[in-house]
Amino acid sequence: MKASLALLTCLLSSLLLPLKAADNDGRLRIIVFGAHPDDAEYKAGGTAVKWARQGHHVKLVSVTNGDIGHWREAGGPLALRRTTEAAACAKKLGVTSQVLDIHDGELLPTLENRRLLTRVIREWKADIVIAHRPWDYHPDHRYVGILVQDAAFMVTVPFFCPDVPPLTKNPVFLYSSDGFQKPYPFKPDIAVALDDAFDQKLDGLHELTSQAYEGGASGSAQYVEKDVPPASDEAARRAWLKRRWGARQGSEADKYRDLLIEFYGPERGKAVKYAETFEICEYGTRPDKATLRKLFPFFD
Repeated sequence: MKASLALLTCLLSSLLLPLKAADNDGRLRIIVFGAHPDDAEYKAGGTAVKWARQGHHVKLVSVTNGDIGHWREAGGPLALRRTTEAAACAKKLGVTSQVLDIHDGELLPTLENRRLLTRVIREWKADIVIAHRPWDYHPDHRYVGILVQDAAFMVTVPFFCPDVPPLTKNPVFLYSSDGFQKPYPFKPDIAVALDDAFDQKLDGLHELTSQAYEGGASGSAQYVEKDVPPASDEAARRAWLKRRWGARQGSEADKYRDLLIEFYGPERGKAVKYAETFEICEYGTRPDKATLRKLFPFFD
């Protein structure tokens, strides 16, 4: 069963990969790692839309297959369902999706997984790598952060994973936002206004049915029946989703208003309704403000 699941997962993921990456087309290459088939979409889906609209290459990677991320179902069928949802979401966002075949809840910061993520980053020839911070409520989230940090130097080392050519330039590594306070709170260096991309992000999240509307591992029959509009009323569902995510992205904009004003200027920065924010990880290339504006070409 596991072998067939791995084959199906790899097949679905490979179908979403470009036939040949345009390595030297002058466009940015961004890869976003999440622990499960929703995390990268939740944390960076709006910014991914904005990059993709400008022709840049964005891949959203789930490091586990999400096979226990539901209160009612699990195993191979759930992993396949969530891979399919992630693919549908990516299509709406205009980006590429990949789901790795590691069991949900069982990710460990092993040498094997360090090699795996190093290869994925190299194969994408990333300029920007985004991941969870290495402290979080979920062990998979924490270990994604650790693994990406561990890969941050190794991606340029020729004799580590010599089967894949090393990167000639270390990417900029970034953390996605969270609300955890210890050992230190998330402190963003970049704030991206999502007002012109928010509805498209919601179109993508709408495809993540098992998580967006069924509550994932934390849901229940009572939650679905009492709190969420029925699947037969799509307009009500979308409105419900917009209220939830509007509050979430609106809170992020309000919390980091000063940073939005810094990047967009007083008039535009004060008017932003929705935002996503990112913190620089010291382990990769350390960009200055001018470089950040080139990597996030949305501010002028």
